[in-house]
Amino acid sequence: MKSNEKVDVREIRRKLGMNQSQFWSKIGVTQSGGSRYESGRAIPRPVQALLKLVHVDQVDISKIRRDDVDVIEYLRSSNPEMLKNLRKEAKASKKR
Repeated sequence: MKSNEKVDVREIRRKLGMNQSQFWSKIGVTQSGGSRYESGRAIPRPVQALLKLVHVDQVDISKIRRDDVDVIEYLRSSNPEMLKNLRKEAKASKKR
């Protein structure tokens, strides 16, 4: 889901079998706001990112803590190779 590609959010929601309130509330958007996005209003990048995380990647954002984000940002800036390796290891462990 990239900012320049046209995504049919309504179709994603329908495939998940959710009504607008269920779908949009998971990312902190009101039903009426979600309805406007589904009708063609441009979706801001932060909302697009949340849509991808929650509804495509199936990440439960309620489990993400601020200190988790701090650690990732620290690794990204101080040791990107370690972050890359940790991501690979985490992905491999999920497949086992």
